[in-house]
Amino acid sequence: MTKIFWIMSSPLGIVISQLYNFIGNYGITLIVMTAIIKLLLYPLYKKQILSMASMGDLQPHIKDIQNKYGNDPVLMREKTAELYQEHGVNPMGGCLPMAIQSIVIMGLFGLLRNPLLFIKSDKMIFAIHESFLWIKDLSQPDLWILPIMAGVATFFAFYIQNKIGTPGTQMAGGGMQKIMMFVFPLMIVWLARSYPAGLAIYWFISQFIQIFYNVRFAKLKKELKEKKKIKKRKK
Repeated sequence: MTKIFWIMSSPLGIVISQLYNFIGNYGITLIVMTAIIKLLLYPLYKKQILSMASMGDLQPHIKDIQNKYGNDPVLMREKTAELYQEHGVNPMGGCLPMAIQSIVIMGLFGLLRNPLLFIKSDKMIFAIHESFLWIKDLSQPDLWILPIMAGVATFFAFYIQNKIGTPGTQMAGGGMQKIMMFVFPLMIVWLARSYPAGLAIYWFISQFIQIFYNVRFAKLKKELKEKKKIKKRKK
């Protein structure tokens, strides 16, 4: 798996070099590149979230099947498969998008953590040390402002996703999801204080955009529920 991430980092290094040649500012280049990647991944995010939301809606029916056919695992699997087919849900629908996103994100992580391993341009050797806003050197950690911004953006992205409703939020009152909603942003703050500021910029912009994506996904889920209600009324 590490080789896949390494392979992803090299082409991303070419992309960031070309963008820098056009933009001429490393900080803005990171923001633009993050926005482009998030836009390209939007269809995958949408498919993953809606697939997970659909699975969440079926949880009460799945639980009923488990209670009814718990003593017959074969029949229970058959009934569960029929339920998925009836509602047009693929239980693995969210896995492929998640895998692709993970590869791209880890490729970016490797690139921005050690840019000189993947960027061959001599110009970029100096570019990664440029200042940006209050940050004197983008290759060095920003100890507080960026990490806190990244942590806050991560919290709100989690919070809105939690409101959408996924299988994780349906189980045990969403306990684990709620714990992660508070713990993960704190981890991001701690990690961002030790990584190059350029990587913290990427994470903050990525999560900031994700907030708007999750708001959009929540609206899509609501619209989907309304359509299902209308279909039931017609029947």
